[in-house]
Amino acid sequence: MSEVAGPTTGPTTVLAFGGNALSPGDAGGSWDEQRGHAREMASVVAGLVKSGHRVVVTHGNGPQAGHLAIQQESAADLVAPQPLHAVVAMTQGQLGSLIALSLRELLPSTPVVVIVSHVGVDREDPAFGRPTKPIGPFFDQADARHLARQRGWTIAEVEHGQYRRVVASPAPQLLVELPAVLQSLAAGAVVVAGGGGGIPVVPTGDGGLEPVDGVIDKDLVAERLGSAVGADNLVLLTNVPEVMLDFGTPNQRPIHEMTLAEAMQHSAAGHFATGSMGPKVEAAVSFLKNGGGLAVITSARYAQSALAGQHGTRIVLR
Repeated sequence: MSEVAGPTTGPTTVLAFGGNALSPGDAGGSWDEQRGHAREMASVVAGLVKSGHRVVVTHGNGPQAGHLAIQQESAADLVAPQPLHAVVAMTQGQLGSLIALSLRELLPSTPVVVIVSHVGVDREDPAFGRPTKPIGPFFDQADARHLARQRGWTIAEVEHGQYRRVVASPAPQLLVELPAVLQSLAAGAVVVAGGGGGIPVVPTGDGGLEPVDGVIDKDLVAERLGSAVGADNLVLLTNVPEVMLDFGTPNQRPIHEMTLAEAMQHSAAGHFATGSMGPKVEAAVSFLKNGGGLAVITSARYAQSALAGQHGTRIVLR
């Protein structure tokens, strides 16, 4: 049966799902569990496609990359463990497959293209000397310290009493496979790209590219994707329905709309933590500065209604 392309006109929307969308913190991370969550993700994407949106999907891979890295290290006496950049590539393919299979169930007449993506970074990025990106499961303090000593990990407290391994997270620059993304979109495909933030690469002296260890923030890559394809909307999905001001204090309150200037002011005032909401607001600000029309931060449940102004936090130019 020949496939029928999706919309080739209408608004272009970049959807960024967190790695926890496929493997929530309270889940074991089995393939069956992730398959079920991928179907939930696909329903969000399908709703936008059916309403006329051209859609690019990107996703995180923090839980999956961390789990696979542990498996690699645990079996090192049997088979050679692979470096972190290879783990990013493996999980990008794994999660892309899960998402594509689920999308095909709901959009059987629409082509779905998964693009294994490389993202150029600066070899001298100071992030390589300052690991901040959490990957893998949560540990208590005792287990975290033991693993840090045993495996040479850098560990950080990411929630009160909860620790995770952290790795370098360089800033994204060049989207290597951008031409393929643009061609696939123009052909009416739903495109899955930049998974796990992309495989970080640096240029070699002979014009080639060399992978480096790190996990790029998927929200920042989503912004790079959105700006590069001229998207109208950037939707950053998380586990809360809207952004909070004064989060974690008695004055905590949701904010439903911010102008670009207000978002920058709140960010400068320290309202958005580096390890949680900070990169999302940073991505939203950059998207608008680069010509985007609307950025939304919300949960997957409200993705479509947030674009219509009914839920979530909208960041607008003015």
